[in-house]
Amino acid sequence: MAAVYRALAVALLGLVIAGPVGGQSEQASEQETRARLERLQRDIKEINAEISRDNQRKGKLQEQLRQAEVALGALQRDIAANQRAIAASEAELDGLQAQRVDLEQARNAQQARIALELKTAWQMGQQGQVKVLLNQEDPHTVARAMAYYQYFFRARNELVGQYRETLEDLRVLEERIAGTLDQLAAQQAELEQQQAQLVTAQAAREATVASLSTSIESKAEKLKQLEQDRKELEKLLEAIARAVADLEVPEHYQPFKAARGKMPWPLATKRVNNFGRPRNEGKMRWQGVTIPAREGSKVNAIHHGRVVYADWLRGSGLLLIIDHGDGYMSLYAHNQSLLREVGEWVKAGTPISTVGNSGGQEQAALYFEIRHQGKPVNPASWCRD
Repeated sequence: MAAVYRALAVALLGLVIAGPVGGQSEQASEQETRARLERLQRDIKEINAEISRDNQRKGKLQEQLRQAEVALGALQRDIAANQRAIAASEAELDGLQAQRVDLEQARNAQQARIALELKTAWQMGQQGQVKVLLNQEDPHTVARAMAYYQYFFRARNELVGQYRETLEDLRVLEERIAGTLDQLAAQQAELEQQQAQLVTAQAAREATVASLSTSIESKAEKLKQLEQDRKELEKLLEAIARAVADLEVPEHYQPFKAARGKMPWPLATKRVNNFGRPRNEGKMRWQGVTIPAREGSKVNAIHHGRVVYADWLRGSGLLLIIDHGDGYMSLYAHNQSLLREVGEWVKAGTPISTVGNSGGQEQAALYFEIRHQGKPVNPASWCRD
């Protein structure tokens, strides 16, 4: 499209500066020249309109991509929370079922004891107590017999009472187990629905990425897109730097500069240290490090600081930025989901996001930068291997 525009512009320029030469004035009248000029102007106007429409379409696709990836990140968080809830319900169910086994064993033992007590009472007969008392002449023997019978009946009553309590506990436990099973079934159904939504959301994202890739075909257009993305990021960083200029970092924390060469990487996986190398075969250079990782892997903060940005940005996808004070910031781009919100303080090693491919990337990887006063610095000089 741009090549056609340049060709038409060159043709138009040549037409304007080239006057009629010799016999050409007889072949091409002034009226014909004006007509050709008008046609070229109309063609250029149409091309400009087409370029404008393409830019609008790209803008709409970028917005669709933003919405799809933000929704995808939120859905991933919901699924993770639901999976944790299901695990908790399953653990609770295991505990309840273990309690049920204990109660059933206690019930069976109590039933056996009650059966034995009933058999003993039957053998003694309904008048057993009176007969024993009448056959005793010694008052001490009578007293002992009375005490025995009182103990026997009291123990039997206590045993029956314990048995009733066990049955009631078992009934309540069965209700809790039934409730937990219902809750677990509902959670599983919700999880299946969320996973179906996830498949739909991923398909929508892939379709948008495909449309966007089709609309940005040539290397020149890709380079232009990258330059626009970089300008937007630099504008954002300038705005953030102005906003956090007056924020004070707690004194008990080690300054970022003092931790140079000692900080952990945000991911403990193999890195592609492309810092400073040419990007997309153009004049632009990489300003950070790419860290390929499994989708959904936890990304950790490299140093303490405050989250100053946690949102979707064109070219960076779901982006999280941490301000570490003294003009230092760390950037984490192309995430699947963001685990922290703006304003939160985080420590080194705190999970802040999960690895993804947002922003239109094909492969899951974290793009990581460190900046000082808005300028990129090599992360390899700050993070330890």
